[in-house]
Amino acid sequence: MRRTALLAASAALVAGVLARPADAAPSAPTAFVHPGVTVSKGQLDFARSKVNAGAQPWKGAFDRMTASKYADLNRTPKPRAVVECGSYSNPNLGCTDEREDAIAAYTHALAWYITRDERHARKAIELMDAWSAVIRDHTNSNAPLQTGWAGSSWPRAAEIIKHTYTGTWANSGRFATMLRTVYLPEIINGSHSNGNWELSMMEAAVGISVFLEDKASYDKAMAKFRNRTAAYVYLESDGALPKTVPSQNLDTREKIVKYWQGQTTFVNGLSQETCRDFTHTGYGLSAVSHVAETSRIQGQDLYGTDVGERLRHGLGFHARYQLGAGAEGWLCGGSLKLGLGPVSEVGHNALANRLGHAMTNTGTLTLRGRPAGSNNLFVAWETLTHGDNPA
Repeated sequence: MRRTALLAASAALVAGVLARPADAAPSAPTAFVHPGVTVSKGQLDFARSKVNAGAQPWKGAFDRMTASKYADLNRTPKPRAVVECGSYSNPNLGCTDEREDAIAAYTHALAWYITRDERHARKAIELMDAWSAVIRDHTNSNAPLQTGWAGSSWPRAAEIIKHTYTGTWANSGRFATMLRTVYLPEIINGSHSNGNWELSMMEAAVGISVFLEDKASYDKAMAKFRNRTAAYVYLESDGALPKTVPSQNLDTREKIVKYWQGQTTFVNGLSQETCRDFTHTGYGLSAVSHVAETSRIQGQDLYGTDVGERLRHGLGFHARYQLGAGAEGWLCGGSLKLGLGPVSEVGHNALANRLGHAMTNTGTLTLRGRPAGSNNLFVAWETLTHGDNPA
C-alpha cells in the first residue's frame, strides 16, 4: 500500500509541475507607452531632477556612468554584418563589440536625457545607425543569448531617443527594421537551454515589441516569460517539485533534479541555476525584473502576481548568501559560487519601496552595491534609473 501511494503521489507531482502558471499572461496594451522599456519618462524625470540637484545616490550614480567607457563621446562603433558567438563567447567575433555598443547607446541616451547635451543624443544615434546599416545575422551556439543581451539594450536606447530627442533621427525606420528582421526572429520562439537564456531573450523580445508597437509579438513573448519565470524560481506553493516549461519534457523527478543542477531540496526563492552559480542566476533575476518593470510601465503590473513573488523571494534568498551567510549542507552540497552582480535595484524599488514588502537582505545588498554600474552584458546604471524612484 505504501509503495502504491508513493507512486501515485509521484505521478501527481509530475503532472502538477507541468501545469502552466495560474495567472494568464497579460495582453499587450491598447496603446503602448513611450519611452516604456524598463524605464519610463516619469522615472527619467525623477532621476534628472535628483542629479541636477546634486542629490545622492543619483548624482554619484550619474558620475559613475559618465566616467565610464560607455559615455565616451569619441567612441567609434564596431558593427559587423555577422556576429559569431560560440559558447562563453568563444569564438568572439563581434560579440563584445555589439553588446557594448548597445550599452553605450543606452548610456548616451540617458546622458542626453539628464543633461540635454545633444552630443550624447547624436552619439546614441550614431551607434544605432552604424549597426542598423550593417548587421544581418547572429551565428554559432550562443547566437540566441547574444541576440537577447544586445537586443535588451538597443530598444532602451531607441525608446529614449525616438520619444524624447527633439532633433532628427532619419534612420529610425531602418533601426526598427533591424530589430524586426535580425533580432526578433532569433529570440521570439524561446530556448530550451538554462532559464537565464530564455528570460533574457524574452526581455529583448518584449522591449523590441514595445518599440515596434507589435502587439502579437508582445503577447507571445509575455506568455513565454510567464512560463519560464514560474519554472526558474521556486515557490513552496508550486508543490514538492518546481514547475517546468512543458516543451522541455522534464516529466520525471530525476530529470527535474538534474535540470536544477542536482538540487533535491526546494525552498522559496531557489533558482534553477542557484547551484550552477549566482552570476547566471543574477542574469535571470535581472531579466525578470526588467520585464516586470516594462509591463508595469505598459499598464499591467506583474509585481502583484507570482512573478513579483518569485522575484522577491529570489532576490532575498540569494542576497542572504551574497552578504556572507554560509551554505547549509542541503544547498548545493554546501558550496556556492557567488557573484550575483548589480541586479537588485529594479526589483527592490518596485517590491520594497513601492509595494512595501520587507526585503531586509535585498535592501542591504542594494545599498552595499551603490552606485550600481554595468555587468557589461545587458544591465546598466540602475541606481540612477531606479534607485528609490517613486515614479
